[in-house]
Amino acid sequence: MFGFSIFLYLVIIFSAVFHEFMHGWMANYLGDPTAKYAGRLTLNPLKHIDPLGTVIIPLLLLLTVGGFIGWAKPVPYNPMLLSDRKYGSAKVGFAGPGANFMIALVFGIFIRFVAEGTPFYLALSWVIYINIFLALFNLIPVPPLDGSKLLMDFFPRARFAMMQLSFLGIFFALIIAVMILPQIAQGFYWLFTGASFTELTF
Repeated sequence: MFGFSIFLYLVIIFSAVFHEFMHGWMANYLGDPTAKYAGRLTLNPLKHIDPLGTVIIPLLLLLTVGGFIGWAKPVPYNPMLLSDRKYGSAKVGFAGPGANFMIALVFGIFIRFVAEGTPFYLALSWVIYINIFLALFNLIPVPPLDGSKLLMDFFPRARFAMMQLSFLGIFFALIIAVMILPQIAQGFYWLFTGASFTELTF
């Protein structure tokens, strides 16, 4: 059980790091080098660790209740430097969850057609599920999650309401993560792999 928890923790860390790296990559692609100058345009985990979201909360949850949630230190960007002033922030915001979906899709196709029945199947299945879950969690439209950037870019009038949510928004996001997201994540898992995640056991 302990080894399984450590495995999940490492998957969360590297998935969250890639998530933040892609935020910085997209911002840099759109003309904003803020992340690059801050030394954050890298896959080095040490540059992205948030003590609370990358260490304390994930380990505490994994080692106590067996659940998981976590995040890395947000990559800085300057929306005023983006070449796309209208939807640039939305593109930067979606780049992180999009990267997690991409990981899940690639490994999903791999285990569907190549790795099924191999010793790697179970471990890769958890990589897929975790990345789906992280993507969905970050797309919840409350600050500071990425979904709020998408919502505010597409619906500018929602900006003021979003900014008022503050800590309360994160509280609601955690409730959604516990009560609703597992079912949605299992649906995406089936879509990517053609198999049921609930049948997997370590």
